[in-house]
Amino acid sequence: QVQLVESGGGLVQAGGSLRLSCAASGRTTIWYAMGWFRQAPGKEREFVAAITWRGGSTYYANSVKGRFTVSRDSAKNTVFLQMNSLKPEDTAAYFCAAAPDSWSIGGYSYQSAYASWGQGTQVTVSS
Repeated sequence: QVQLVESGGGLVQAGGSLRLSCAASGRTTIWYAMGWFRQAPGKEREFVAAITWRGGSTYYANSVKGRFTVSRDSAKNTVFLQMNSLKPEDTAAYFCAAAPDSWSIGGYSYQSAYASWGQGTQVTVSS
């Protein structure tokens, strides 16, 4: 198993930026990729971004493409989500998750592809 701890959430005005971190401990080398999801009150959890540990391939939801950037520091077992040009609709609890296996086309966006989850960090964007 791998333990995941998110940090970096907070309150920011629309147009501002935040950088989320996800520190992974345990046997991180066996995991294929990391993903970020978010869940707003009353809504389902949705995919935000993902990155593979080895090749650094990145994937984004259309709603955040061009504004958010996912990256990793393999030496520190940490994944980041740089969020720019934030909008009120980005307000949500953000979760990182670890995927143990490679996925089929589009599989990175499915929660079922991820086996371990962090507790989440709250991001609130005011208008």
